[in-house]
Amino acid sequence: MFEYLGDRINNAIKNIKGMGKITEENIDEAVREIRMALLEADVNYEVVKEFVKSVKEEALGAEVSKSIKPDELFIKIVRDKLIELLGGESAPLETKKNPTIIMLCGLQGSGKTTTAGKLANYVRKKENKNPLLVACDIYRPAAIDQLKSIGKSLNVPVFDKGTDAKVNDIIKEALEYAKENKNDFIIIDTAGRIQIDEKLMDELKSISDEFNPHETLLVIDAMIGQDAINVIRGFNEKLNLTGAILTKLDGNTKGGVALSVRHLTNVPIKFVGDSEKMDGLSSFDPKRMADRILDMGDILSIAEKVEESIDIDEAETLARKMKKGKYDLEDFLTNLKQIKKMGPLENLMKLIPGARKMGLGDITVDPKDMAHLEAIILSMTPYERRHPEILKFSRKKRIASGSGRSVEEINRLLKQFEQMKTMMKQMSNGNMKLPF
Repeated sequence: MFEYLGDRINNAIKNIKGMGKITEENIDEAVREIRMALLEADVNYEVVKEFVKSVKEEALGAEVSKSIKPDELFIKIVRDKLIELLGGESAPLETKKNPTIIMLCGLQGSGKTTTAGKLANYVRKKENKNPLLVACDIYRPAAIDQLKSIGKSLNVPVFDKGTDAKVNDIIKEALEYAKENKNDFIIIDTAGRIQIDEKLMDELKSISDEFNPHETLLVIDAMIGQDAINVIRGFNEKLNLTGAILTKLDGNTKGGVALSVRHLTNVPIKFVGDSEKMDGLSSFDPKRMADRILDMGDILSIAEKVEESIDIDEAETLARKMKKGKYDLEDFLTNLKQIKKMGPLENLMKLIPGARKMGLGDITVDPKDMAHLEAIILSMTPYERRHPEILKFSRKKRIASGSGRSVEEINRLLKQFEQMKTMMKQMSNGNMKLPF
């Protein structure tokens, strides 16, 4: 998401490099490129017009000091305006009430039921909450079954009364259940429709009026483009939305919705769905998103993923072993398992500053390759893992047979392991020469 947009903006800014100062002439082409990039990314025309005008006015009025180059100043202005466009500050989820009641609404097919599960998983892990999912899509038995299946996979309770009960009665009973079972975070999965209709809105308004949810979040498919604005406005007129969750941002969406929503509707984006997995929900931060668009990376997100997935004591032990040159294949296996917990490796690579410039944005890592490495290492004896230098041909043949891989693959793994071990030792001793 946003990669094409970010590349176009960065290419536009390159034209200003080497200029002594910012003038209307030397930024005209860059501004024109940015306008085209935003329009092609499906950003609303009015938003593009206002954004470009704002960037141009600020750039022409800016003073270029000796310590900052014109292209650096221009990219700072673009970044600041992008952050402003995306909402300025992140809008945190209400979590302090007991119980906190969240109502999810949206059109059919927006990913609402899956998002309900992702949100339950998020608040349990990040906010230490005890969530309860409430199945209120009484028109589609499949939606209730899907929510129950998601709840079972997460070990999160799901309250349902089938398709015959009235929605408000289900919620009333769910709140009693939550009180008895100490559930402090209630997520109501409401019915969707193919399009906004009066019956849907009346039902949602009835829930809102009776139960006063602390958050009313609209789940919206980022791939529907500029129609998203009309959908948000339609829901917001009746419900007073407190936020939006954009789903499917890991797909081929152009990203224009995220850049248009806050400005046109004043509804903050609170979360984005960035993978199909149940941990694929991230809080939306305008500053981080602007940095990712401009290929400045998102080191904080990497740090958070590492913190969630890696045991700090274990990591410190491994670091000490690396420094002493005692890092072995047992440790390598531990690292592989930790990396798997952090999600797809290519998603992490995209968060590195300058990732697209280095070609990391196009890398795909087949999970099977990592599984093959694990199979090879697990087919070794514990002694072999600790002393890989003893692995001669007869042992490699046995390992190949046990793992279903070839001797050539084992040789390749051992060679890569030795190279990585040398590099890690140099880095930990401070002797590593960086290639820039």
